[in-house]
Amino acid sequence: MRLWPALLMLLALPGCISFGEDPPPFLLTLTPGQTVEPGTSRAGADGRSITIAEPQIPQKLSTNRLAVTTGETTVSYFPDAIWADTPNALFRDLVGEVVAARTGRIVLDPRQYSSSPGLIVNGQLREFGYDSRSRQVVIVYEAVIDDEVGGIRTRRFEASEPVAVEEAQYLAQALNSAANRVAAEVSDWVAG
Repeated sequence: MRLWPALLMLLALPGCISFGEDPPPFLLTLTPGQTVEPGTSRAGADGRSITIAEPQIPQKLSTNRLAVTTGETTVSYFPDAIWADTPNALFRDLVGEVVAARTGRIVLDPRQYSSSPGLIVNGQLREFGYDSRSRQVVIVYEAVIDDEVGGIRTRRFEASEPVAVEEAQYLAQALNSAANRVAAEVSDWVAG
């Protein structure tokens, strides 16, 4: 009889224990507005490929949470807005796909090339989030092109998009639209 209270407590215990937060209802991602058609085959001379590197990011973006600028020196994160990967990885994939679709050239991930990466696009993704003061999403990408003959070019790309409703899916849609605009501009710059 003395064991019954202890057994009842053990049975009730799983309802009281939580092993972390509940997962968000959905994950956010970026979708390229232009893609390479299925079945497309490409070949190119040595050095004619383009390698898109994952951009460096500041610490505030080194997470899969959606950054919100709340003041000149303050940042927070939007509740229940979780990226499927870090912003720089998602942005690199989107830019790579758009550049491949728009230029017709072979676009490589740095892990794919062996001896001839061709034109290398590096850079820093300085801003990638929501500015609650202006009610806009903001992307700032500082790109660097390093070609195989030692030439270097830089350019800053910026895009913003207003957000009418402060909800995760609308913020992601606005960031997706802004990211596609930046990717198209990067593509034109790389091809030029």
